[in-house]
Formats: sequence, structure tokens, C-alpha cells
Amino acid sequence: MGDLKLVERPQSLSIGPHDNKTINANIKVSSTETGHIFGTIVYDNSSSAEKTYINLNNIHLDIMDYIRPASASDESFRSMWAEFEWENKVAITTCIQSLEIFLQHIVNATNMRCLTPRSSLTGSSTFLAANLYAKSIFGEDALVNVSMEKKEDGKLGGYIRIRSKTQGIALSLGDRITAVQRSTVTTADPADQ
Repeated sequence: MGDLKLVERPQSLSIGPHDNKTINANIKVSSTETGHIFGTIVYDNSSSAEKTYINLNNIHLDIMDYIRPASASDESFRSMWAEFEWENKVAITTCIQSLEIFLQHIVNATNMRCLTPRSSLTGSSTFLAANLYAKSIFGEDALVNVSMEKKEDGKLGGYIRIRSKTQGIALSLGDRITAVQRSTVTTADPADQ
């Protein structure tokens, strides 16, 4: 799953009783998305002349291993937002009751940079809108817009919209945000972002 390609197929081996062999396989990761690597060992049983299959544990690749905070001008962000086809919209469901703390939690958890000036994010307002940006190690852009409000009951509501050129980034970041928005607040100095 994901945009993974086997670079070279491992050669077949003949193994005697109680022998062991090590096989290495190179896998090329060519896109930023969460994925899994599955493996199977297939061997012929000499006593029954049947093939036996052993499923190996899968290896999980996390999008956060490939995303790095980046900067972009307002004009560049707006241009990319209009150009990018893939969008994932995630509803905000959190127990965090502070707009600023929730935004910082999302910034930290997604490894993105908040492009909206800090001065625009502070104050006693009951709503907040911010743009976040990151770039993958493959040069793919990830754009996020957080639009939320503090409701009368003290809970936060709104949406987080993710846009990218590829579906994989939009879906993987959406999954990441869905998973982390319910977790406890990450601790980092907001001035670092």
C-alpha cells in the first residue's frame, strides 16, 4: 500500500533443514503518504509437494517521517491552494477548549509551520483561522487551513482542510489529524514555530 516499489526482486534460495539465510530487499519510497510493507515467504514442502505460505509482520511507514515545516508567502500559498486538486476536510472534535492551544497542538503533531502571524492569533476572539504549510522530502507541498470557533458550551468546532497535489498526502495528513486531535496536548513553545 502506498507509493512503494520493489527495486530488485530477491533471488530464490534453497535452504536445507535447520539452515538460515538472510535476504535483503530495497524498496523505493517515491511519494509522501502513509503506507505498509507486506511480506510473504513461500516455500515448497518436499514431503507433501505443496507450497506453504508464511505471512510476515507488516512494516508501517508514517507520513510524519517525510514531512518538514516550510515557509511560503501569502501569494504563493493562495496560488497553490487554488491549484491543488486534492482536498480532505476533517471536522474538529477535541476536548481542548483553547483555540490557540489546539492550533499549536495540530502544528506540533503534523510537523507543519503556521504561516499566520502570531499577532493575528492572540486575543479574546471566539474564532480563529490559520494557514499551515509543510513540504515533503520529495518536494511535495502540503497546505492546511484551520477554521474554528469556540462555541457557547466551551467546546471547539470547525474544520481543518488539507490540500495537496496528490491524494496520498491529503488522506494521510487527514488521518494523522483525526488521530491526534483527540490526544493530549503536545508541549512545545509556540514561539518556536
